Amino acid sequence: MEKYAILDIGTNSIKLFLFSIENGISTTIIDTNNISRLGEGLQKTGVISDEAMSRNIGVLREFIKSVEEENVKEITAVGTMCLRTAENSDVFLKRAKDELGLTIKVVSGEEEARLSYLAVLSTIGKTDKNVVVFDTGGGSTEFIFGKGTSLNNRISLNLGAIHPSEEFLLSDPVKDYEFKKMQDHMMKFFSEKISNKKVDYLIGIGGTVTSMGAVMYKMVNYDPTIIQGSQMSLSEVKRQIVLYKNKTIEERKLILGLQPKRADVILAGAGIINTIMEIFKIDSFTISDRGLRHGLMFDKYLK
Repeated sequence: MEKYAILDIGTNSIKLFLFSIENGISTTIIDTNNISRLGEGLQKTGVISDEAMSRNIGVLREFIKSVEEENVKEITAVGTMCLRTAENSDVFLKRAKDELGLTIKVVSGEEEARLSYLAVLSTIGKTDKNVVVFDTGGGSTEFIFGKGTSLNNRISLNLGAIHPSEEFLLSDPVKDYEFKKMQDHMMKFFSEKISNKKVDYLIGIGGTVTSMGAVMYKMVNYDPTIIQGSQMSLSEVKRQIVLYKNKTIEERKLILGLQPKRADVILAGAGIINTIMEIFKIDSFTISDRGLRHGLMFDKYLK
């Protein structure tokens, strides 16, 4: 039995996936994340701040230490939107290499989408319908369009939960006009890019949808077996929007199922999901607990 680790370094969080493979079968050992905000302020400055760099190097150091104690055979690290776009991403990549001995591969938006689609195939099952997978991250939203298990198109759009939170949601609690201005911006942005797409089966992946699933189930402790494959209705998305909008950020931190570090961006994330569902005219979507890291595992070790 061999053990492997994958580090997925995103705009909003770093995810650690530790697993073993034996006789072609994978077993999850650790699947966790730290909301470490590498992309904090990126939209305004175009660069990763020194503080965000040091904070994320620290998180990576702790993750690497924990997996080395498990005697892993290999650590694979990938970076997504933040490291694709920041003017000084090379500085962070060099620090990770020099300080941690960690080589981070920055994947394209298209490759990120391909791996995400691979990850949710187990959620879909056998179908010949038009499938759309979306992943709302901190800095971007990925869309994968397929028919059954065939991937047809991939789109990576530079609108995630962090930028709208920083630009529009300036009051605490958020004022109605601020939220409406944000939703209008989202509707215009996404409508121009996805409104002509046909969808029979909508699947959401990533931290925003799994967090909203945990809130829906009022989870004290996150349980991926309950989240995986569950349904979320448009009415539940709208209910959670009201829940977040009427609370201060500090009050949101007390909501059962919501990670406190996600409290300031969850409203924008929910707003993106609301917008996507309205554009596609679909009243529910399937939550998948699988993400890029699971697709990378399949692509690299199980194909």
